[in-house]
Amino acid sequence: MSGTEAVVPTGETSTVERDLRPVDSEQKAAPTFQLSLGHSLGLVLALVALIALGAATGGDRFLSLSNMTTILSQAAVIGVISIGVTFVITAGGIDLSVGSVMGLATVWATTLGTQAMANDLHWIVLVLTALAVGAGAGLVNGIIIAYGKVVPFIATLAMLVAARGFAEIISGRQTQIVNVPEFTNAFRRSILGVPVIVWIFILVAVAGWFLLNRTTFGRRTIAVGGNAEAARLAGIKVKRHTMLVFTLAGLCAGIGAVMMLSRTTAGSSTHGSLMELDAIAAVVIGGTLLVGGRGTIVGTVLGVIIFAVLTNVLIQNNLDQSVQALVTGGIIVGAVLLQQRFSREAKRR
Repeated sequence: MSGTEAVVPTGETSTVERDLRPVDSEQKAAPTFQLSLGHSLGLVLALVALIALGAATGGDRFLSLSNMTTILSQAAVIGVISIGVTFVITAGGIDLSVGSVMGLATVWATTLGTQAMANDLHWIVLVLTALAVGAGAGLVNGIIIAYGKVVPFIATLAMLVAARGFAEIISGRQTQIVNVPEFTNAFRRSILGVPVIVWIFILVAVAGWFLLNRTTFGRRTIAVGGNAEAARLAGIKVKRHTMLVFTLAGLCAGIGAVMMLSRTTAGSSTHGSLMELDAIAAVVIGGTLLVGGRGTIVGTVLGVIIFAVLTNVLIQNNLDQSVQALVTGGIIVGAVLLQQRFSREAKRR
């Protein structure tokens, strides 16, 4: 027998062939597309309803250009992080550390040494530092999960605690002010009336959509999340791909750190607190399956904007954060229940 041949037991042949067999376009692709389209339309209608509610309760104050800009700016940071989380969940994982990683990146990028280098060389040093810290933390997550065979929930929970603690040690639990004027000037201006951080969100969203829907990397992400063993048998290096997906999520957290620094002009270990939960909520609301195998960047963007508008409406009506948290929790539970129902209907088809 040749060393390259593989023998599959008779009883397992049907399972392997079923996992690797091309999906029939009429029976599977069409229902999936219709489900995604229907979900996106539902999100758009929900967004329109929220805007109408805000207009009815807040009037001109809610519909003002400055308030719309505020909503988009608030959505931008969590939006970029949510795009990274979309890839992780689509691949069948979870990342609880993105908020803490973002906080660590803001602290590391605003240390005296980093800012001195940025002033001496170029403000891009500050940006590259934040991106490197984010990607590095994501890479550590990926290695531990893929090669250490640690459950993603446990590995990223450990990173959540470790990154937050490391940020507190570096900063001494003190807020570090950005003293690089060129950086502040570059990121706090507007282009065509739209803040730079919103443009960054748009660019990352477009890049994320293209990566997930039009590249081999995206197809492999969906395959790994749908059935990791079938993906391995099909020739995909599952461990390496898992590592890359978590690194991508960390990179998005680093980009979010740069955006947070531009908004607050300060690095702090408290930045990003509980932001991982907001990101997961937006991804779930957007229609990405928690069990993996299906993801949507468009849905994630709509989910982020819906939560930003909802938060703004609640603030406009003087409701405290406890009410906001209660409403958000209810929406998440409702979204998961709908996911389960749609998944059962898709299997019947």
